[in-house]
Amino acid sequence: MALIVQKYGGTSVGSVERIQSVAARILRTAKAGHSLVVVVSAMGKTTDELVKLAHSISKTPSRREMDMLLSTGEQVSIALLSMALQELGQAAISLTGTQVGIVTEAHHTRARILHIQTERISQHLQNGKVVVVAGFQGISSTSELEITTLGRGGSDTSAVALAAALGASYCEIYTDVPGILTTDPRLVSDAQLMSEITCDEMLELASLGAKVLHPRAVEIARNYGVSLVVRSSWTDDPGTRVISPTPQPRSLLNLEIARPVDGVEIDTDQAKVALLRVPDRPGVAAQLFGEIARQNLDVDLIIQSIHEGNTNDIAFTVNTPVLKRAEAVAAAIAPVLRSGEPSQLEEAEVIVQRRIAKVSIAGAGMIGRPGVAALMFATLWTAGINIQMISTSEVKVSCVIDAADSDRAIAALCQAFEISRDTINPISAPAHLATTQELKSTSSLIPVRGVALDLNQARLAIRYVPDRPGMAARLFGILAQHSISVDTIIQSQRCRVVNGVPTRDIAFTVAQVDANAAQAVLSQAAAELEWGEVVVDSAIAKVSIVGAGMVGQPGIAARMFEALAQQRINIQMIATSEIKISCVVAQEDGVRALTAIHAAFGLAGSQKVQVPV
Repeated sequence: MALIVQKYGGTSVGSVERIQSVAARILRTAKAGHSLVVVVSAMGKTTDELVKLAHSISKTPSRREMDMLLSTGEQVSIALLSMALQELGQAAISLTGTQVGIVTEAHHTRARILHIQTERISQHLQNGKVVVVAGFQGISSTSELEITTLGRGGSDTSAVALAAALGASYCEIYTDVPGILTTDPRLVSDAQLMSEITCDEMLELASLGAKVLHPRAVEIARNYGVSLVVRSSWTDDPGTRVISPTPQPRSLLNLEIARPVDGVEIDTDQAKVALLRVPDRPGVAAQLFGEIARQNLDVDLIIQSIHEGNTNDIAFTVNTPVLKRAEAVAAAIAPVLRSGEPSQLEEAEVIVQRRIAKVSIAGAGMIGRPGVAALMFATLWTAGINIQMISTSEVKVSCVIDAADSDRAIAALCQAFEISRDTINPISAPAHLATTQELKSTSSLIPVRGVALDLNQARLAIRYVPDRPGMAARLFGILAQHSISVDTIIQSQRCRVVNGVPTRDIAFTVAQVDANAAQAVLSQAAAELEWGEVVVDSAIAKVSIVGAGMVGQPGIAARMFEALAQQRINIQMIATSEIKISCVVAQEDGVRALTAIHAAFGLAGSQKVQVPV
C-alpha cells in the first residue's frame, strides 16, 4: 500500500464540524491500508487574528516573537485533529515542526527548509499511527531550538517537502476549491477545472498569484518528482494532477532551494525587430502581431515599453532564419499603424539587429528575494557586457546582449549564481519542454492553460537613464538594498540624447505597498546617477496567460492582444517568457481584460464552479 502525505488548509479545518469531516476522510484512507502523514494549517482566520493581536501590542513586533506567536495556530489544529481521529478509533499522534525535525534556515518569518529528520515519523508510521504535523513551521537548528515559520504558503511547502523526504507515493493538497482552475472563479464565474497541468505552468500561475498552491511547493515537487494532486476537501472529486518531470538525482540536504537561481539558459540564434514611435492606442499590438501570425512567424520575446507622449515602442525577437520575413512584415505594417494619426507625429521607424543572444536566469527561489535581477545586471556589467533588452517573469530574467559576448556572459553568470556549466540549458530546447512532452502523452496539448490577474502592483518609470553598462545594476541594486522586490522590468528601445548622453527609459512593477519607498530612494539617487524623474502609477493591473503549449505556436500573443483590442483596452506594457505573456493595463480594466482573454482562449465553460464563501 502507499505512503500518502495529505495537507488540509485553514478553511478545511475551520470548525469542529470540518475537523471531524477531515478526520472521517483520513480514516477512510487509512482503512484502505495506506500509511498517512497529514499536514494541517491553522484553523480558519486564526493566523490573521494572531497578527492583529500582535500589532495591537506593538507597531513593530520582532520577527522572532511573531514566529513564537504564529506557530501556536497550527498546534491547535493538529491536537484537535488527532483527538478527532482517536475518537474514531484511529491511532494518531500530533507533532510540531520542531518535534518532526523540520530544520530550516535561521530566518524568522521567511525560513526555507534545509532538511527533514524523518526517523520519528517513520517509527510512528510503522506502529500504525496517522502522523499529524503542524505545517508552516520548523526549527533553525537542533542546538539553538529556535522556532521558525516559512512564510505565506508554508503549509503547502511543508507537505511537499515531507513527501519528498519520505519518498511518498503522492501528496494531496486539500483546499476549498475543486482543484486548479483556469482563472479565479471569484472574478470569472465560468472558470473551469483542469484535470492536469505541468509543474512549469503551475509555477508561473502560482507566482502570478494563483493562491491554490505556493510556488515554493511547486518547485520542490518539480525538483524531486513528487506526484502532486490538488483536491477539494468538500467533495470526493479527483481534482487536478500537477505533472512533474522525471527528476535528476538530488540530495535531500538543503532540500528547499538555498540559492535563488537553479538554471542559466542561452540562445544565440536570435535577432531583434523594433518598431519605434507607434501610436499608443488600443489595437496596435493586435494589428502588428496579428499580421505576424498570418505570416506564420513564431515570436520569442515581446516587450512594449511605457509610452512617451502619444507613442510607444514595441520590440520582439525571432529566430535568425525567419528574420527577413519578420522585417518585411514590420516594414509593411508600420505605415498602416499610423493611419488616422495626426500628421505632425514623427514617422514610425523599424530597427533590425542581427547577431544578438538571449541569456536568462531561472528559478522559483528568486520569488520574494530582492536583488536577484540586480546581481545578474551587475555580473554582466562587471564582465563589460551591455544589456540591450530586458524582459522578466516572476521566475525568469532574460537579457538580450551582443552574440559575441555570449561565452563571457555564461561564464560570469554561472560563477555568480554557482551554477555548473555542464547544466546550461539552450533556450532553443528549454527544460520545460520535457514537462510539455509528458503532458502531451496524457492529454491533448492546450496552448493556454490559465489566465491570472494581479491588482496589487504599481508601476514605476524612470525617465532618461544613461544608456551605458552598469546603470541597470546600480538602479536595481539600490532597490535590493532597501529590500524592495521587483517584478516585471522593461527597458525602452527608443534612445534620447540628453546633454550629449544617450538615454533610455526603464519601467518596472513592484508591490503597491513598496511603490512610494521605491520612488523615494530612486529619486534621491537621481542627481548622482544622472537620470530624470521617477513616476509612479498605482492604478494598474497585470493580466497574464500561461501555457507550455504556446511554445512553437504562432498567433497566441496576437489572440491575447486582439481580445483586449475588442474591449478597447489599451496595453501599457508587454513582457513575455517562453510560456507566459503579461500585459499591464489600467486597473479599472483589469477584471474586464481577464474575462475577455479567458473567453478568447476557449477556457470558459457552462458549468460554474462552486466556491465556499
